[in-house]
Amino acid sequence: MRARQAGLGVGTFEPGAHNAITDVPGVRVGQTTLRREPDIHTGVTAIVPDRLPAGAGLFAGNGYGKLVGATQIEELGVVETPILLTATLSTFRVADALITWMLARDPGLPSVNPVVGECNDGWLSDMRSRPITPEHVFAALDSARTGPVEEGSVGAGTGTTALGFKAGIGTASRVVPVHDRPPVMVGALVQANFGGTLRVRAEQFPAGETIATSEHALLAAAGSPPDDGSCMIVVATDARLDSRQLTRVARRAVFALGRVGASYSHGSGDYGLAFSTAHEGETIPDVHLSPLFSATLDAVEEAVLNCLLAADPTKGIDGHAAPAWRP
Repeated sequence: MRARQAGLGVGTFEPGAHNAITDVPGVRVGQTTLRREPDIHTGVTAIVPDRLPAGAGLFAGNGYGKLVGATQIEELGVVETPILLTATLSTFRVADALITWMLARDPGLPSVNPVVGECNDGWLSDMRSRPITPEHVFAALDSARTGPVEEGSVGAGTGTTALGFKAGIGTASRVVPVHDRPPVMVGALVQANFGGTLRVRAEQFPAGETIATSEHALLAAAGSPPDDGSCMIVVATDARLDSRQLTRVARRAVFALGRVGASYSHGSGDYGLAFSTAHEGETIPDVHLSPLFSATLDAVEEAVLNCLLAADPTKGIDGHAAPAWRP
């Protein structure tokens, strides 16, 4: 189930064909899911622009995280590699594998800035074992495709929780009218693992009060998922924007988490990274950016709802459990 199927679509802009980040021309997504019951629930998600480098902007809402490549994105305003998401303690293994993958495809490449974000999936997965291998990374990159994107407990979201429920990977898109120009596409993908109390259209859904009885018993016996954590948000657009404008888009992506009840806790790493697949033409004037900002807020909000609705209840390491949310 997705948010629109449940009558929970967000905003007035129409979604793209797949309501996914892959609706943005030139964007593909690949995922590797790694499960070894009961202790391993993790993976890799790859967002792959067809043409690199791509203009980019970055915003850290709360920088308690390990976003490899962040300072060069801020300095130069571009991403040079696909954007990979994984578990916290696998971040640097994934970054190393991404460098290997890039060097193999460009023998003349002298240096490269890998971009890898993470969330802590240690509530459900044995993160200290660092089970991600280069082959898992290569599989996610090489399998990247356009079209529908699998959501929920997959890829880098296999072991994540958010707002007291099992979460994971979610995505959404919007077709955005722009003043005196053809419409553009905005797509968002989230790796959700953050704390707070779920809010949908201003109604609160505290975890212990809204889950099914059997799942509530499982949760009570295993303890509640931690009320902190992180969210990695990637926004893609085919609008021609410069890095400063893309940073403004990335900022709205993080703001959108407040709509669904994020607590933005001390231990939360909340990052928005926005990039553009457009390489030619004039940038959109700032005065006409408001519809793109609104579309970003809506797409991120719906992406979070999609990841919650798609996720399966999961029991993991040390008997810890995360229930599914079903409205």
